[in-house]
Amino acid sequence: MDSSLIQTIAVYALPVIFAITLHEAAHGYAARMLGDNTAYVLGRVSLNPMRHIDPIGTIVIPIVLYFATSGAFMFGYAKPVPVAFGNLRNPRWGSLWVAAAGPGSNFVQALIWGIVAVLLAGFHVEEAFLTRMAAAGVGVNLVLGVLNLFPLPPLDGGRVLMALLPIRASLALQKLEPYGFFIVMALVMTGVLTRFWLSPLVTVGYAAVSAILNPFASFFL
Repeated sequence: MDSSLIQTIAVYALPVIFAITLHEAAHGYAARMLGDNTAYVLGRVSLNPMRHIDPIGTIVIPIVLYFATSGAFMFGYAKPVPVAFGNLRNPRWGSLWVAAAGPGSNFVQALIWGIVAVLLAGFHVEEAFLTRMAAAGVGVNLVLGVLNLFPLPPLDGGRVLMALLPIRASLALQKLEPYGFFIVMALVMTGVLTRFWLSPLVTVGYAAVSAILNPFASFFL
């Protein structure tokens, strides 16, 4: 195996594991706080990555896409956290917050990794592995958060949109859920999703992270 690939895997491993694990745990935690204990009872409100890893979605698909796009794009998913939306105290608005909790956790993690990057620079830590990992942590979480906000079920953004739409429109959108994954993959492979959704919104995400961290960074840099 190429040494540069091994280095890349090592740099991204921890940020990806945290990004996926906390994303799924956040869904389960939000559901529990809003009235549904399904994920908690099944042990999915957990920071143990093994409870969330899907062999195909978390391992096989990202590796295949990495080689298929020469490292330009990686996409994957974990085992969805089970939520009985009917158990939520307010199923409509509760489902919105449960869905939003996953991407929300990723944006928080992007800020945390950004703080790590500032601290490394502030304390003049020049270890390339650590600085690359901090940068990867910001990037991975912004991409995962933005991708999951794409307004098509079963992605989180689709569930948020379903909660916001009138009932009839929401039911019509829900009918796309069985085909949503295939639609998203087609948009990814053709570059449409990257050009018109991921790239613009990730750029906005980087700008937002920078704006939030600038006051903090001024104390260290």
